[in-house]
Amino acid sequence: MNYADTHIHLEQYHYDQIEKLMAEAKAANVKYIVAVSMDLPSSQATYALAQRYRSTIMPAYGFHPEQPLPRAEELELLMQWIRVRAAYKERFAIGEVGLPYYRGLELLEQGEQLDKQPYIELLERFILLAKELDRPIVLHAVYEDAAVVCDLLQKHQMKRAHFHWFKGDAATIDRMIEQGYFISITPDVCYEQEIQALVKRYPLELLMVETDGPWPFEGEFHGRETESAMVVRVVEAIADIVGRDVEEVAAQLYHNSNQFYRFE
Repeated sequence: MNYADTHIHLEQYHYDQIEKLMAEAKAANVKYIVAVSMDLPSSQATYALAQRYRSTIMPAYGFHPEQPLPRAEELELLMQWIRVRAAYKERFAIGEVGLPYYRGLELLEQGEQLDKQPYIELLERFILLAKELDRPIVLHAVYEDAAVVCDLLQKHQMKRAHFHWFKGDAATIDRMIEQGYFISITPDVCYEQEIQALVKRYPLELLMVETDGPWPFEGEFHGRETESAMVVRVVEAIADIVGRDVEEVAAQLYHNSNQFYRFE
């Protein structure tokens, strides 16, 4: 059985951790890894990793929304740098981009209100860039933010969208299914009822798996360093939830990842 980790912040690991993670991923038949980025320096670090592990890593370049907005010149440098990568015919995705749901919650707890409009405008620029360059887009958009992102995707007729570690209401889920948007499932499917219910509801043909490392997980993963090889356990959990043979589920999820990211 082959696997793909469709979302990990690989550049956030130390050098020796990356060596170990990549070796263990290979041993577990994790054939491809989508390494996402936070900003321009992060994108450049991800690019270097993709050059080092050319046959395995698909890089994604963007600006993570759970941080202060970039300065205008910083954003322009990032956009220009991404266009240069495209000019060299390199394979990559746009991401991680989206809306700052958790940052908004943190500010609310401090008695402040986050103005999301500038983040919406920033995301729209990345959606337009992804469409211009014909690249998949990796999205950070949960709960009510997901509906806003769906509006933007439909406005620009952007279909090749991947919502990572998605959570949301039934209406948004149905809308995403109708549009054919992909979502990816993390190791928390082994212990989070909300994610287990999502797996039951979402078509297997639109599912992928991820780790979002180095983010740590609980349950059986408590105290363990998050690594791409954990997607094997995620696939097993999904197979158990949908009541299908694990080999069949693994093959479908791998096919989905390859279809979306065009690894091969």
